[in-house]
Order: sequence, then structure tokens, then C-alpha cells
Amino acid sequence: MNEKLRGSKLEAFMEAGWMVRGLIGGLSVYLLGALFVGMYWSSEPDAFSVTENASQHANENQRLLTTGYTTTATVIRVADTLLNKPGWYLTNDVTPPGIWLDNIPHWEFGVLVQLRDLTRAMRKDFSRSQSQSTEDPDLAVAEPQLHFDNGSWALPATENEYERGIVKLNDFLLRLSHPDEPDAQFYARADNLRQWLKDVETRLGSLSQRLSASVGQKRLNVDLAGESEASQSTENASEFEVKTPWTEIDDVFYEARGTTWALMHFLKAIEVDFADVLRKKNALVSLRQIVRELEATQETVWSPMILNGGNGGFGLLANHSLVMASYIARANAGIIDLRDLLSQG
Repeated sequence: MNEKLRGSKLEAFMEAGWMVRGLIGGLSVYLLGALFVGMYWSSEPDAFSVTENASQHANENQRLLTTGYTTTATVIRVADTLLNKPGWYLTNDVTPPGIWLDNIPHWEFGVLVQLRDLTRAMRKDFSRSQSQSTEDPDLAVAEPQLHFDNGSWALPATENEYERGIVKLNDFLLRLSHPDEPDAQFYARADNLRQWLKDVETRLGSLSQRLSASVGQKRLNVDLAGESEASQSTENASEFEVKTPWTEIDDVFYEARGTTWALMHFLKAIEVDFADVLRKKNALVSLRQIVRELEATQETVWSPMILNGGNGGFGLLANHSLVMASYIARANAGIIDLRDLLSQG
């Protein structure tokens, strides 16, 4: 009797051991698979040709490449890439492996900010002939759709709201190139372009400062410099230290990568639609140089992690943030010069 009892206990113990080993094995396979899927999802989308993209879109819809077609088609392609790249849209993921990834969600945010800025410019400037003219009905819906909460998982999901915005952008594009739809317009004027470039200048300036703060800097307060009678709400210290926390260095870096990826395509499209304006202002070369600086930000990152060399950037290790800040600062200086050229008669 005792032997039977011992035998049954031994069998139960062995069965439990097999179950535990099976669970451990299954979990190991899952985690390994999630690791490889996560690596694939963390790959950034390649650049695309804005002219080929516009031509393909026009051919598929039997449309002519009118003024503004390339820019609008590029906005649609960038927005579609945001949602349909490897891993799809990851910012609002709540399940593995998406919830473990943080670089691509910050890349997505950089792209999204540029999409929001340009669609706002299309709604309030590019599609209107003057300040008192009415806004385009499709852009009036598309622009706020892209301003929906970027982290909403459900009820409603972020992707669904952005898809509605893309549909309205497509509707605008089809009307823009239809001879029977004269109300849909894209006005390629120097003043319109300068307004949007002002937003670009502000965004790049902020990113450059945040990237440079990866090593920490002591800065003087220049908030009111240049105007003796200027004032502000509350007093600030005359000197302060700016430093990006080490846990956020890669976040800012990939946000900058997404920003420059989107902006690089938008400026290439602007070169097509504003070609006459830029040629008249002798500004084509200036724009192309800005694009080159932005293209340099998309070089392959060979390091498995974003390095933050110490000692003000002259340490033993590289500082990827300062390299990125250098390209962005040069691009931003080019944007400032381009705006000055566009303001000249």
C-alpha cells in the first residue's frame, strides 16, 4: 500500500515537473520570438521619392499634377507610413512586444508633430487666398483629426482617428486636381511658405537645444535680451543649468530622427510646388542645402544604444545627441536664411 502511495506521488511530481518545464519552455520561445519581432518593429522606414509618389498617386486616380499635388500627396504618404510601417502604430500599444519599445514611439511623435504643423499650415494658409477667405471643408476636418490624442488605445483608437484625417486629405487632393472643383486650391506664395517655415524654425531650435543638453550646460538667462522695456510674468534666475536626464536621451534623439525624416520629405515636396517662387527668390540652392543637412540625420546608427559621451562631448565615447544637434542646428540656420530670402522683393 505504501509503495503504491509512493508511486502515485512520484508520478504526480513528475507530471508537475513536466508541466513546469513546458511552461518555462513555452515562455522562453515566446520571449525569444517577441525579441526578434521587437527588433524588426524597431526598424525605421526608408525614405521615398516625393515626385514618384505624387506621379503614382496621380496616375492611379487619373489626375493632373497641379500646384500643391506633390505636397499633399507627400503628407498623405507620411501619415500612412506612420500607421502602416513595420509594427504599425506603436505609441498606444498595451501588449508585448510593442509596450516594451520606446524608441519608435518617440520617432512616431516627431513625425506626428511635423504632420500637425504642415496640415495646420495647409488649412489656414496654403488653401486660402487671403485672411478673410473661408477654409477648405476637407482640411477643416483633417487637421483636427491629426491632433487627436496620440496615445489612445481604444474608444476611440488613435489609428482610427488618424485614418479619418487621411481620408479627408485624400478627398482634398482629389478635389485639388479636378477641373470642376475650383474651391479646392493650394496657393504657392512666398508669404504662405514663410509662415510655415517659421513653425519649422521654432521646432528645430527647440530640438537642437534639447539634444545639446544631453551633456548638461550652464546658460545665462537671455529671455529678455535685446529690448530694455521687455517684461515677463515671473522672475527667472540669471544663470541656470540645462541637462536632459540620461533616461530621456534616446527619447529625444529618436524624436529628432522622426522630425527630420518627415521634414526632409516635406521640404522636397515644397521644392516641387514652390519651384517658381524659390527660383524667383534665388532660393532653390538654399533649400537643397537644408535638405542635405536633414538627410545626414538619417544615417545608420551602428551603435546598439545611443551613447552620451561625457566631459562636454569630448570624452572617450561618442555623443550621438550632439552630432544630431549639429545637423539640426545647421538646417535651422538654413531655414532662417531661407525665410529672409523669401521676404525680399
